Amino acid sequence: MKIKILAFGITKDIFGTSEKEIEAEDNLTAGQLKNLLEDRFPDLKKLKSYFIALNEEYAEDHQTITETDEIAVIPPVSGG
Repeated sequence: MKIKILAFGITKDIFGTSEKEIEAEDNLTAGQLKNLLEDRFPDLKKLKSYFIALNEEYAEDHQTITETDEIAVIPPVSGG
């Protein structure tokens, strides 16, 4: 399946774009997506943490992704 991933903050710099389309296997979970992205974009591993969001909600690693999901990679947020 083809999925579109939105990138924000530092992840946009790591991907080189704010939107990336990738080919992935069916029944991919959010945790598997993180592994796939880290293989393709090793600089993601340098982040202290980041989250996968599905349809504007933080995803648990076991959640399954579909082609129609809105997927975003959310980097760590600092505040003050």
